Amino acid sequence: MTEHYNRPSAGTSSTIEDHIVRVRHRLEQALDAAGRPVDSARLLAVSKTQPASAIRAAYATGQLAFGENYLQEALEKQQMLQDLPLEWHFIGALQSNKTREVAEHFEWVHTVDREKIARRLSDQRLGTQQPLNICLQVNVNDESGKAGTTFEALPALAESVLELPNLSLRGLMAIPAASKDHETQRLAFRQLREALSRLQERFPEAPLDTLSMGMSNDLEAAILEGATLVRIGSAIFGARPTP
Repeated sequence: MTEHYNRPSAGTSSTIEDHIVRVRHRLEQALDAAGRPVDSARLLAVSKTQPASAIRAAYATGQLAFGENYLQEALEKQQMLQDLPLEWHFIGALQSNKTREVAEHFEWVHTVDREKIARRLSDQRLGTQQPLNICLQVNVNDESGKAGTTFEALPALAESVLELPNLSLRGLMAIPAASKDHETQRLAFRQLREALSRLQERFPEAPLDTLSMGMSNDLEAAILEGATLVRIGSAIFGARPTP
């Protein structure tokens, strides 16, 4: 199978290794500043548009969890990397006609924002597999055209997902509006954390332990507000190519 994504140049493996070391240092510093244990948040390497060789380079540093946005691209890379014990997260927009393959080939889905999609994922998850880990995507800034449920609709959606047998509702995910202001970043992440807290109170038996939030430019703000899973792409693999 021929790779046709962002091809690495010579020396890319060492560059990726250096970048991951820097990102992990940032993560550790942010956790220390927040007074949190070093193991209370983990790194999800966002590998969309990157070749399998770049993922292998990241794996060589001990990175196991990878996030993909585009289904066909992800399936091809999964096939090329099936010799590695990787944990695959689907973090892209999810359409009804793609749910079967996502349900069968991923351990996590971060972008569930309506009951129809959740029900299809549950129905299509293979009986031999563990329940699919789910994060509900919230449109924290109420941006027009952006995916995600509203805070108002979140409790009802969570309740419906918790009833589905082949899903495990783990928490919430958001992609706030871009901002360079640290306090603005924190406010959006705080709203998501508070929403998760309300769900934990309402559904105490649910395994609601995950806040998927924070990327390369706002990792520190996300950690201060309780992120448990930070999605880092460009700070590891470099800037993505212009389509």
